Amino acid sequence: MTRHMRAAAVLAAFGLVGGLAAAVPGMAAPLAALSLAATPESVGFDSGRLKRLDDYMAQVVADGRVAGMTTLLARHGKVVEFRIYGKASLATGQPMPKDEIFRVYSMSKPITGVAMMILFEEGKWRLDDPVTRYVPEFANLKVMTGVGPDGQITTEPMKRPPTMRELMSHTAGFGYGLGDTNPVDKLYRDKKVLRSAGLKQMIDRTAEIPLKFQPGTNWEYSSAVDIQGYIVEKLSGQPLGQFLQEHIFGPLKMTDTAFQVAPGKEGRLAAAYYFDKQANQIAEAKALFGTGVQDFTKPPSMESGGGGLVSTTTDYARFCQMILNKGELDGARILAPATVELMGHNVIPKSVLVTSNGSVGLRFNEAVGFGLDFMVVGDPGAAGSLVGANTLSWGGAAGTWFWVDPTNDLIFVGMIQRFGGTGGDDLSGQARTLTYQALIHPEK
Repeated sequence: MTRHMRAAAVLAAFGLVGGLAAAVPGMAAPLAALSLAATPESVGFDSGRLKRLDDYMAQVVADGRVAGMTTLLARHGKVVEFRIYGKASLATGQPMPKDEIFRVYSMSKPITGVAMMILFEEGKWRLDDPVTRYVPEFANLKVMTGVGPDGQITTEPMKRPPTMRELMSHTAGFGYGLGDTNPVDKLYRDKKVLRSAGLKQMIDRTAEIPLKFQPGTNWEYSSAVDIQGYIVEKLSGQPLGQFLQEHIFGPLKMTDTAFQVAPGKEGRLAAAYYFDKQANQIAEAKALFGTGVQDFTKPPSMESGGGGLVSTTTDYARFCQMILNKGELDGARILAPATVELMGHNVIPKSVLVTSNGSVGLRFNEAVGFGLDFMVVGDPGAAGSLVGANTLSWGGAAGTWFWVDPTNDLIFVGMIQRFGGTGGDDLSGQARTLTYQALIHPEK
C-alpha cells in the first residue's frame, strides 16, 4: 500500500475524505459524520491563538518529554486540527503516523461503561441494584478497618452490598493494586487480580480481598470497571470483546480498537516509554506497576474492561463524537440521548470530598464530579477550568486523554505513550487551556 493509499484509508475511516480530496489524489468524497472545517475561524477558533496549542505540543516532543504525539480537535462535527508530532519509535526513528495504534489503558473504561448502559437500556439491570445480584461471589465481602499488631488486615462486615451505581462511580470500595502502600492494593498485586486467566478468575480473586471502605462512603479509583466487564459477559452471554465489537466498535467503524492488535497491524503499535532517572531521558518501558508491560500483539489472559484496549486517535474520536451526539454517529444509534445524559450526571455523594481522583490531580466535589465511568465538570468556573459545563473526560496510564464538551459541541483526543507523567505540566490540562483560549467566538 502506498503512502497516499494508506492516508486515504485512515481519513476515510474517520470521515475526513471530503475535505482532503484535493490533497490526496484519487480520493473519493463519501458522505461522512465528520468532515474538515473550512478554517478554524469557521467554527469559532482563532488560527493564531490555536498555534499556541501546536507550538506547545511540538515543544513537549522537542524537549524529549515524549517520543511522539497525536492530537485531534473537532467542533460541530468538523475536524479543526489533526496534528502529529515526533516519532512512533525512537529506536527505529519512524515518524508518528496518523493511524498509529496506542495503548489507551483506562480510556477503555468509558467504552465498557457504554456497554453496561446498552444492557441497562435492555432492562438487564438497574442503578440501585446490589452488585451481589449479578456477582453473588461478593456476598460475603469484608471491609478493612485497619492493620493489627501482627500486620494482618482487620475487617468488619459490609453494612450493605455496593450498588451498581457505586460500581460505576468508583464508590463501591474495591481496590486496584496500582500501588502497594495500602494493604488492600498489596493484596490485589499479590493475588495478581488483573493478571487473572479470564474474568471469572478475576472475580474469584477479588472476592477474597476486603473492600477499602464501606460502600458509598468514599471515592477511590478501582478495578470496578473490570468487574463491569464481567457483568457485561454474564448478562449478554457473550465474551466482552465480542460484545464490544458487535455493539460498539462495528457500528461506529472503530476498525483498530480491540483487546489485541490485529495480525498484520503489529508494526503500527507505538512504542511505550518511561523516564529513566539514571540516564536522565525517556527509555522504552519494560514494566508497569511492578509487572511486565502487556504484549498487545498477543491475546490477553483477561479482557480488561478497565484498561485492556488499544485504539487509534481517529477510532477514539469517533467514540467521543458518538457521546457528543447523544448516542449516535453516522446513522448508528448506540444509546438513547437520555442514557448519555445519565452517564454524565455526577453521582458522588455530597458527603464525599475526594482529594485525589487517581488520574488528573483534580479534587472531586460539587464542581468536579464523577458520573457513570466518566469524570464530569459540572461547574467549570469553580473548578478553575475553561471547559464547558458538563464536560466528560478521562485518561489512560500511558498518558492518553480525551474530553467531550457538550456545551461547546467540541471533542479533543490526545495520544502519547509514556508512563508516570511527562516530567512537566499535565498535557491534558494544558491542552484544555490552550484550546479554549483560541475559541474566541463560541457562538459560531
